[in-house]
Amino acid sequence: MAAKPRFRKAASAESDQSGPPSGPDPKHPVDEKLPPGKMFTSGLQHVAAMYAGVVAPPMIVGPAVGLDAAETAFLMGASLFTAGIATLLQTLGFWKIGAKLPFVNGVSFAGVTPMIAIGKGEGDNAIPIIFGAIIVAGVLGFFAAPYFCKLVRFFPPVVTGTVITLIGVSLLPVAFNWSQGGNPQADDYGSTTNIGMAALTFVIVLALRKLLRGFLQQIAILLGLVAGTLIAIPVGITHFDAIKNADLVGFPTPFHFGAPQFEIAAIISMCIVMLVCMTESTADMLALGKIVGRPADEKTIEGGLRADTLGSAISPLFNGFMCSAFAQNIGLVAMTKVRSRFVVATGGGILILLGLCPVLASVIALVPLPVLGGAGIVLFGTVAASGIQTLATAALEKGENALIVAAALGIGLIPIAAPTFYHAFPEDLLVVLDSGISTGCVVAIVLNLAFNHLGRKDTGEETPTHPEIPDQIPATAH
Repeated sequence: MAAKPRFRKAASAESDQSGPPSGPDPKHPVDEKLPPGKMFTSGLQHVAAMYAGVVAPPMIVGPAVGLDAAETAFLMGASLFTAGIATLLQTLGFWKIGAKLPFVNGVSFAGVTPMIAIGKGEGDNAIPIIFGAIIVAGVLGFFAAPYFCKLVRFFPPVVTGTVITLIGVSLLPVAFNWSQGGNPQADDYGSTTNIGMAALTFVIVLALRKLLRGFLQQIAILLGLVAGTLIAIPVGITHFDAIKNADLVGFPTPFHFGAPQFEIAAIISMCIVMLVCMTESTADMLALGKIVGRPADEKTIEGGLRADTLGSAISPLFNGFMCSAFAQNIGLVAMTKVRSRFVVATGGGILILLGLCPVLASVIALVPLPVLGGAGIVLFGTVAASGIQTLATAALEKGENALIVAAALGIGLIPIAAPTFYHAFPEDLLVVLDSGISTGCVVAIVLNLAFNHLGRKDTGEETPTHPEIPDQIPATAH
């Protein structure tokens, strides 16, 4: 009997660190409001880290469905604008919408291949059909969120640690591609110049983290990107064409490409993508909750999924695509230790301004991909390290937990190590199979159920200790 009062007292003593799971605590670092200057620079750092990921999908989809350069640029601006709206929904939220964590949302890469498949051969109807499918998928996902969030009970440390590790490892190839130049068809792809700039930026970021203190240390990534970009000017890989051709003002006119059209095959395809995005977002919220010291419970995940799906549903109104979590920014939170959701909300405001002012957006675009890649290695590696840290609490020496991790990591790494492994499978299945995060997550959940739950007769002995796990994690996760 004495153990319970001690545990409750300890929990209340730690409330300033992790906050009660039932609602936001104004004293928690997640709810801290920094001075305006720090708020802006920290938010800008988040934008710099995610910018390439936001504009890349429309840059790929636009030409693939027959859009010219001007229309593709319009799509890119719209994607920045809608990413800002979705990020504000997540960080500030209202009613039961929003995780109210420093959670960045942007265009999901998971939808790129299906959207290209939907739009091919449709001519001028390609974008309206894609947008119609996204709207329906977003609305259905919104109403499914209260049920989908209950999957959190199937995410113990052995599962979350595996998934967080996969998130980081899955993002590293993106950083490697950026480090080589980003475009495999370019003549200088993988050149010593590109890789050298990535390596130099990598070293600069590490040096700044080591040498600087306080707030300057927290924005080491942003300072590293600025330094790398300036050094890249005489090297010849910083290009100013985007600024010369950019308009001062550009509002993403609603339904610029025409009213949405609804086709059943396209809707089914995008609903599958939505399920993939919801799975990844759930894992990302669990990861971020551990990093910031406020574990994501069912209520938090429900609000986060509602923000994801609502952001996706309204995104086509302003000519944007499906929105989901940006895992690279989780690495930034872990590295900088800046946990304020208002910092990320400021980043969301900056994204909206970039969407409304193409000239400002083009300034961010000055950062060469090799420079971004060098910083990305640090960011994405930090996410993987957080996953390994979580696995350290998963009691891998007990039962078959080590086997669960081994199998899930093995399956999850297939799309990374062998990108063409599933080339003979139907395209609809590739939406799931080509996402190592999704496949690894599913394998980890299924094996955890098979080895740790189904057929066990001693579950009654384990039940009393399981609810304590979320409260103990914040004390060890840092």
